[in-house]
Amino acid sequence: MTELVTGSLDVAWIHGRRGEPAIQVHHYDERTVILRQSKRVEYEAPFLYLLFGDDRALLLDTGASPDPALFPLRDTVDTLIEAWLAEHPHEGYELVVAHSHGHGDHVAADAQFAGRPATTVVGHDAQAVGEFFGFPGPLTGVVPFDLGGRVLEIIGSPGHHEAAITVYDPRTGVLLTGDTVYPGRLYVADYQAFRETLDSLVAFTETRPVSHVLGCHIEMTNRPGLDYPLGAKFQPHEHLLQLTVAQLAEVRDATVRTAGRSGKHVHPDFILYIEPGNREKRNLLVRAKLRRFQEALRRP
Repeated sequence: MTELVTGSLDVAWIHGRRGEPAIQVHHYDERTVILRQSKRVEYEAPFLYLLFGDDRALLLDTGASPDPALFPLRDTVDTLIEAWLAEHPHEGYELVVAHSHGHGDHVAADAQFAGRPATTVVGHDAQAVGEFFGFPGPLTGVVPFDLGGRVLEIIGSPGHHEAAITVYDPRTGVLLTGDTVYPGRLYVADYQAFRETLDSLVAFTETRPVSHVLGCHIEMTNRPGLDYPLGAKFQPHEHLLQLTVAQLAEVRDATVRTAGRSGKHVHPDFILYIEPGNREKRNLLVRAKLRRFQEALRRP
């Protein structure tokens, strides 16, 4: 077995402090870059991932803001690619812009890449995703995606969203799980599909070395079972971004234990919202409004 490339997650993520940049750039290793959108730009503060191969790069997700003046994603990615090509010259180097899933906080800046040379922006629906990556039928199972000297494995992962995928990088052992698994509120739109996805992800990790499970948000605090309110724009005491395979299995096991019962199910590192109804949605909004009121009182 090839030894995994060890990267660094020794980083303090931006979380809404005044004066922080719109985008934080962290090099996990030479070929793997993690970007985080500031909560001062959009409260969702998603994480984006840029993976370099010999022939092309993959940008996974485009964040929650379309405005290049507020969120200069295209300029940031262009700068990173220019730096890569200065060290690894390659004529006609390509960029693929794909998505962990099609929700608005993951696709908002797609238009910034319109007209960019040698660039493919993948559609958001299950059919477009399946056709681009070469899934033989429904968006389930595993297919390879070659960046040139770096073959990723793309795992169909419906449940949170019908077009959700998970990306595994055999080079680093990183498993990119989008909004399916992360330290936060896991919204389950289709219980059966979500449970089948988690079964497949856990089975997948039993046959591959996984160094970290990395999702697209942090919504939990560093106190077990306590999340930040929906809409929070300042999160100074966040949970770690990275989860373990054991924590992934706990999400699966917790999902099974719900037996599909709709509602809110609190766990130390995540909160399951199984096909949430009006009550759960109303409680989220009330808590969000209270948070905004409290923040307004503190504002000088």
